[in-house]
Amino acid sequence: MDIKEERAPEEEQQFIPSAQADSYAESKLTTCKDLVAPTRDRKLNTFVQITVVHPGEQNQTRYTSTEIVEGTKDPLFLTGVTFPPDYPIYEETKIKLTVYDVKDKSQDTVRTSILAENKDPRTDSGRSFLGSATFKVGELVKSEEQQLTLSLRSLDGGKTFGTIDVRFINMGKTEDGESNQITTDGKEQKIKTQCALVYSCSSPENIINKDNLPLLNAVLKNPICKLYTFPTSDNKWMYIREQMFESNLSFHVPKELINLHIKEDLKRNQDLKELGELSPHWDNMRKNVIAHCDQMLILYQNMLSELGKYTGSSFKSSCSKGEKTLEFVPINLHLQRMLVQDPCIKDVLYDVITVGAPAAHFQGFKNGGLQKLLNKFEAERRNTGYQCIYYSPENTAKAREVLNNINQLQPLISSHADMLLNSAKQQLPESLKNSLKMLSETTELFVHAFKDQLIRSALLALYTARPGCVLKKPTLPRSNTEENSEQQNQDHPSQIKRQDSIPHHSEYDEEEWDRVWANVGKSLNCIISMVDRLIEKNTPTISKENEKEPSSASHISGDWYEQLYPLTVTLNDCIGEVVTRAKESMSFVLLQELACCLPQCLTLTLRRDIVFSQALAGLICGFIIKLHSNLCDQGFLQQLHTVGLIVQYEGLLSTYSDEIGMLEDMAVGISDLQKVMFKITETKSDDLMPVITGRREHYIIEIKLPEKMFELLPQEIKDGKLLYVYPVLFNVGINEQQTLAERFGDTSLQESLNQENLELLKEYYKLLMEKMPPDCLPHFQEQNDLKGLLENLHQNIQTKKRKNVEIMWLAATICRKLNGVRFTCCKSAKDRTSMSVTLEQCSILRDEHQLHKDFFVRALDCMRRQGCRIENVLKNIKCRKYAFNMIQLMAFPKYYRPPEGTYGKADT
Repeated sequence: MDIKEERAPEEEQQFIPSAQADSYAESKLTTCKDLVAPTRDRKLNTFVQITVVHPGEQNQTRYTSTEIVEGTKDPLFLTGVTFPPDYPIYEETKIKLTVYDVKDKSQDTVRTSILAENKDPRTDSGRSFLGSATFKVGELVKSEEQQLTLSLRSLDGGKTFGTIDVRFINMGKTEDGESNQITTDGKEQKIKTQCALVYSCSSPENIINKDNLPLLNAVLKNPICKLYTFPTSDNKWMYIREQMFESNLSFHVPKELINLHIKEDLKRNQDLKELGELSPHWDNMRKNVIAHCDQMLILYQNMLSELGKYTGSSFKSSCSKGEKTLEFVPINLHLQRMLVQDPCIKDVLYDVITVGAPAAHFQGFKNGGLQKLLNKFEAERRNTGYQCIYYSPENTAKAREVLNNINQLQPLISSHADMLLNSAKQQLPESLKNSLKMLSETTELFVHAFKDQLIRSALLALYTARPGCVLKKPTLPRSNTEENSEQQNQDHPSQIKRQDSIPHHSEYDEEEWDRVWANVGKSLNCIISMVDRLIEKNTPTISKENEKEPSSASHISGDWYEQLYPLTVTLNDCIGEVVTRAKESMSFVLLQELACCLPQCLTLTLRRDIVFSQALAGLICGFIIKLHSNLCDQGFLQQLHTVGLIVQYEGLLSTYSDEIGMLEDMAVGISDLQKVMFKITETKSDDLMPVITGRREHYIIEIKLPEKMFELLPQEIKDGKLLYVYPVLFNVGINEQQTLAERFGDTSLQESLNQENLELLKEYYKLLMEKMPPDCLPHFQEQNDLKGLLENLHQNIQTKKRKNVEIMWLAATICRKLNGVRFTCCKSAKDRTSMSVTLEQCSILRDEHQLHKDFFVRALDCMRRQGCRIENVLKNIKCRKYAFNMIQLMAFPKYYRPPEGTYGKADT
């Protein structure tokens, strides 16, 4: 008989159960009894391997196995078996259960080794055959109690080596009576053995409504599902379903962002070209800047083209983190989900997004990460006064904002003016009033946007850069040394703003700009007056003033359109003049930023775009999952639109060598997420992928919901209210490199980040307490006092303690109680991340669901050896080995060490 190996198929798994699998079922292997050891004194270390024989076939398909249970002839297994909804299981399908004794756990022999054809399993290296049993699925399902007790027999079917119990269960149905109780028999705790047959990896309907599933299908794919049964402290059983999903957003978000960057940069380059005639010095500078910007544009376009051609998996593996064509793609982005079915409380979901720390791996970390590079860049810009004019980062950001306002408000004013004329043509007073109101409001926004000293000073700077401008003083701005000297004499702040010290030219009329944008207001007032007179004339009662002025009354009684048309032309002309001047001056400001440090400015922008893209893909995934899981929670929805969503990142990077640069990249990338806002809209289309709009300083993410889901939202969100996110990052290095950093290096980066983000977390909590009514905050009042948790976190951050992982535990607990989104990150979200999320899951089971204290370590090892995270390792490096060695693990905190046999040398 041929034996082949088959893991639960990942690519073919569907998130939505098929119609035939609506009443999905599960069962699990729990105990064997009276196993016979090969030798009298040997203590057995056993596991059960499950193989499937399909009807009409002779080949056995090796499917999965349980964890190893050590030192007993009556093992209690915690791991179940799961089948995806499309897996071909029929009544005639045979399931073979083979029990092995493991000799050497350090070898990866449990699931990855393949027996050669016709090879005697008793001779397989590292394990020995104890016995096997086979049954048909129909026999189990049709049995009276849906359970079977089977004898474990030798290969020839003669000798018996013990028994194994198989039970078919429906997860989601309450067990009654003694079937859900643990009975004590001597020293071993036992339950009737249950062998899991899972037809679906979806959650029960009380957690995920079928009407809502299309949204998850749009962003999640390739689920992996694991089943466990753990004992509770009151001698009952809780069922755990662990799931892991890839996300389509890993590639969708980078492509959307790169496309936006290309459009933004094309517009910037065009603005620079339209800056007008400049003196030779400034013109050569402009040509140099445009040439570099064009090269960078080609790079972005090539990157977008390469991503468009990509046809691989829907996640970027850890082995690909240094690939140039995949720089914008997050590393190993997955949703890690745990569903707990506790007999005492309703089902609960716990989600964590796992992703590699957002960092520019291809760019490298020789000179540090973004935080260090940005500080260095600013220092260099300050010292280039002989070449260009220094504008602070705040002012360059303001210049981009002004240009964005121009692009948005000018066409809007023109549109409202056309609507006004259309109302006038039809002589509709009410429509005319409404059109005038919209025009007035938009024009006032326009005027307000240009009341800024930056535009005034930039206009003067641009004037001095025009050809033929002869000044009594040198054309170029004064040197850095001169300005520093003057500033010190005047006892001004140390920040130098050269745009305020540009030489004054007596021929330049500084009040001209005031007159230009003031003309906009005057033109609008003329339109308002004319509309008032037209409407007044249209009323039955004519004022005495008009009776005294028949010529005026006769003039107004003409065509409304003819009266208003010249006034709107004047307004548009005034708007156009303001736009021209403001656009040129702000483009000149951006020219200074680019020219000061070419090409470093553009490469820094590229690096920041790369890091932000990786961070944003994870954020959007986390937001959608959180929204989906809490659509029926009115308290959460009110919190979402009243305050915003807390997003907590747990970092496991060390502050040593390259990982310092990664942490510096990550810190800036996560901080940049503050410029992201979400908007939820209704759609009737099948396309539910999020849409990104905006520019580098401000992004809006549109989340599209089907009608039935959209109806569940509060009116404020339905009306398009923008939803804020509050990202915070806490980092604690846990590996051997952190040991070196703590003893011989510098941990100040980690300490400052944790302190800064604690303050952000406190601010969010304060805002929440001020804005949310007490009855909408059940999480804060039921268990631990959040104020006490925050104080505890503060004390731990202040304490100089090596590898203080309690910081991460407290931050994660606070995040969950604040209805936040949890992220866990290390270099590649594979090894250290796996240790952290499995520890978090078991800690939740212990603290929230009364996991039996004697089973905590076993549950932890079970999840790490047989759970979704070892599958994640396999997906990334094609090997079930966490990339640790024994020496490294000696430096790890105790509960962050994987079980024996699951780690070793691996190419990452």
